[in-house]
Amino acid sequence: MSAYVLQSADAAVSEWMTTLGEKAVARDPGTLDKYARTTQAEATRPCCILYPETTEDVQAIVEIASDHGVPVYPISCGKNWGYGDACAPSGGAAILDLGRMNRILEVNRELAYCVVEPGVTQGQLFDYLQDNDTGLWMDASAAGPDSSLVGNTVERGFGHTRYGDHFRNCCGMEIVLADGRVLNTGFGHFPNAKATHVYPYGVGPYLDGLFTQSNYGIVTKMGLWLMPEPEAFNFFFFQAPRFEDLEELVDRIRPLRMAGTLDTAIHIGNDFRVLAGSGKYPWDLAKGVVPLPPELRQQLREQSGAQAWQGSGSITGTKARVRAARKALRKALRGCASRLVFLDDRKIRSLEWTCTALNAVGLGKKLARAMKILRPNYDLLKGVPTIEAVMGTYWRLRKPPDVPGELLDSGCGLYWVSPVIPMKGSEAIALLNLAEPIFEEHGFDMLVSLNLLTERCLVGVFNVTFDKSLPGEAERASACYEALVDAMMARGYNLYRAGLQGMPKMREEPSVFWEVAAEIKRALDPKDIISRGRYNPPLQDRPR
Repeated sequence: MSAYVLQSADAAVSEWMTTLGEKAVARDPGTLDKYARTTQAEATRPCCILYPETTEDVQAIVEIASDHGVPVYPISCGKNWGYGDACAPSGGAAILDLGRMNRILEVNRELAYCVVEPGVTQGQLFDYLQDNDTGLWMDASAAGPDSSLVGNTVERGFGHTRYGDHFRNCCGMEIVLADGRVLNTGFGHFPNAKATHVYPYGVGPYLDGLFTQSNYGIVTKMGLWLMPEPEAFNFFFFQAPRFEDLEELVDRIRPLRMAGTLDTAIHIGNDFRVLAGSGKYPWDLAKGVVPLPPELRQQLREQSGAQAWQGSGSITGTKARVRAARKALRKALRGCASRLVFLDDRKIRSLEWTCTALNAVGLGKKLARAMKILRPNYDLLKGVPTIEAVMGTYWRLRKPPDVPGELLDSGCGLYWVSPVIPMKGSEAIALLNLAEPIFEEHGFDMLVSLNLLTERCLVGVFNVTFDKSLPGEAERASACYEALVDAMMARGYNLYRAGLQGMPKMREEPSVFWEVAAEIKRALDPKDIISRGRYNPPLQDRPR
């Protein structure tokens, strides 16, 4: 970092302290070290951490940043695990931690929506909805109770219910621009507008999408649609024994998604996702060999009850609708899935009671293992945020924590690779055949889930999990990630979301798309202050 940049940062920090107060600015080495941690191979170190509490604070921060030419990098809760965590694309940025902006500003029971600030977590909103007996469900991602709702939405993340496409179900944003102006999208810029959070488009250009996966502004408020608690709810779980069964599974489920018979995201995970979620890599049995030897993989499958594929989803609505959808799904999967189970609240309570009773007499280990997997998935499909899904990221740790929690405290290494493909069984098999040899070449197990997110597309989520404490393993994981992204993009399987290491790959090929994106950035943020290098390339790298 040049002396000029350091001098500019010093001057900006001094002014931020004067404007915000010393408690809202941190620059001590311990705090900087904390924010410089990552689950990936390399991290960046910030110049300071800023903790705004209001939209006005954010306005003041960007105005000072612009005056001194110091980039700011906003984060909501810093839980962007596997994609960059709380790290900026380059060192020397001021991390703008929005975690103290954590107010639930409105919950409308009649129209089923809420308005929240970026520091509001999944767990916080869930507790509010339950404690106030609202009769409303939220959609939760698998990132855990402490992750941000707004942060996931602006990254176009997804969850599990019929509201699982989070951006599709947000409505009305408040955004601070680089010059300190506040933009309200949709109808929000009209005085006394009544439909700001029920009709997303407003009148005129639809701007909301510009502020997702971009660096054009800082979202400080967002409306999110909620789901009225349905009359009936059924969770379903299915398995298939062979790798090649996936093709038929996808092709049989697609018509039900297209027809609206099934309207939630449906997740299909391989055996490694089950093994990683319920245990740890068997280092002793494998005698240190990686990836997991086939015969040992089969042995663990048999012990855990896992098959090549296991899928889950839910059916909600009237009792009649749920009955009809169950019948249609049974018919569709007949002769394809080896197992199909439906569960509701009564059945899940009965299973848990049985499990407790059997455990009391030293039996029921197999049922207990099954419930350990089923219960978190069941809860997620009812909008209950859980931390158990994070356990799979500990798969390769030599000393995994006993209790799941903050990944950055455990030495966990993680890359997500998330390609989008057409919802065709042949494409799913082709994607896996492309990826598996790359995992094996670099010494990693292919943990993958395939998410039937919309009626027409499937999103693959591949985990490259590793132990950061082992010499050379982070480098191999980074190389595996690079190889996967290169191979998938060459095949036309583009990522729906990129981590910091992958963002430059998204823009390697010249295109009018990135030219226009740079022109918008130059118009809204000519000094490239906000999230420099995130998705959009730095303006200094883009000649006019």
